Amino acid sequence: MTPTGHARTVDEMIGLGRATAATVRPATVIALVGDLAAGKTHWTKGLVAALGCPAQVTSPTFSIVHEYRGGSLPVFHFDFYRLDQAAELIALGWDEYLDENGVTVVEWADKFPELLPPDTRWLHFTVNPDGSRTLAS
Repeated sequence: MTPTGHARTVDEMIGLGRATAATVRPATVIALVGDLAAGKTHWTKGLVAALGCPAQVTSPTFSIVHEYRGGSLPVFHFDFYRLDQAAELIALGWDEYLDENGVTVVEWADKFPELLPPDTRWLHFTVNPDGSRTLAS
């Protein structure tokens, strides 16, 4: 079960990502869905940090994927936002990443849900009128 909740600050969103680290295992895929600036990358920062990787986590919007190794599990952080066709993702080696037994985190995962494994965990990020964020599965 992936921890969900309410975050009023960036640190609280990072904390929700950190809490999720205790629930992942090799080959976990987590799909993140939400508007721009909803907290998806901050959540990923917490997950990567809690897995023991010291890397600086940034949005992979332009590179499509960032790899974070050096923790207890590798994390492959994808962003489907700029992709127009599923074939682009396949050409990047999507299947090989899924076979690596790391944790795969996908921002804008709802663009290509057909490429995600059946046991993918879906997380929905919502920006509330007061500026806080809600994370629900």
